[in-house]
Amino acid sequence: MIKDLKGVTLAYDTEENCLVIVDQTLLPLEYKLLNLNELEDIFEAIKKLRVRGAPAIGAAAAAGFSALVNRINTSDVSEFKAQAERIKDRLKESRPTAVNLFWALDRMSSVLEKSLEESIENAKEALKNEALSIIDEDIDMCSKIGQHGAKLLNDGDTVLTHCNAGSLAAVKYGTALAPVYVAAEQGKKISVFADETRPLLQGARLTAYELTKAGIETTVICDNMAAKVMSEGKISAVFVGADRIAYNGDTANKIGTLSVAVNAKHFGIPFYVCAPFSTFDKCCLSGNDIIIEERSELEIRELHYTERKLPDEALVYNPAFDVTPAELITAFVTPDGIIPPAEIKRFLDCR
Repeated sequence: MIKDLKGVTLAYDTEENCLVIVDQTLLPLEYKLLNLNELEDIFEAIKKLRVRGAPAIGAAAAAGFSALVNRINTSDVSEFKAQAERIKDRLKESRPTAVNLFWALDRMSSVLEKSLEESIENAKEALKNEALSIIDEDIDMCSKIGQHGAKLLNDGDTVLTHCNAGSLAAVKYGTALAPVYVAAEQGKKISVFADETRPLLQGARLTAYELTKAGIETTVICDNMAAKVMSEGKISAVFVGADRIAYNGDTANKIGTLSVAVNAKHFGIPFYVCAPFSTFDKCCLSGNDIIIEERSELEIRELHYTERKLPDEALVYNPAFDVTPAELITAFVTPDGIIPPAEIKRFLDCR
């Protein structure tokens, strides 16, 4: 059993057939590992944000799918395929917006289909290898995002970020924070303003947690303070992650990102979206086609599900994401380099 993740957010214990994650709902007060090998436990971990961030969701889904399929006990190929399909369908129901979830599960399903032509045991082994490959690829892509994005940062710059798109949102390094980490490794002094990110405070709880642990000067602000900070000339650039990027460059990210993009445009501050290839969805033509997840009203109605803070008569609307139009985005920072929105279609067509 894995007891130490050694600097990563999740792992696949192939010996025990377990998905191992850091329970992010407990941070920053408690660091706890969860070893998951039951379908509903893995579903709940993704649904309840115990593991979150588009790249991490994809990697967790791949490892979780493999772990669960490797636990299927049947020699009947048809029954094996049917059980695997039910696992995939259930995991796909956990989060509707992050395309990485569907990309990873479809990739795993394709490997299953091909490898099953030989035997069930061959399929199980192929799934293990594919899940480990997805995890390794995520680390590599985020590292490259960091290398390219660091070129956009100068010594003394201050970055504004929204939600958490750091190492906790991926297997390692992260997306939006990868350039900050790499720039710091290069000797540049970079500081960060982290939006609190209501209602679940991913910026305050997670971004501030990982940045301060890394020795990066970090200031937490409430979401409605971002325009004020920009107007004071304190922000050099905005770096955010993404949960789905449409064919035209429209980008879904944590709710509140659109407001940050509008303000950045007004104040002439570059706004960068950092994402691996798995977050781009050329089957999704524009932001109008992106399904926006609506989460429980209790996330707003109660403070950490314990203390009621709204009158019972008040209604609640709780979309988890919004869509930033491509025209508000300065460029996308990808593993292949920095790509302006006007080049996104050509970039995707070449892949």
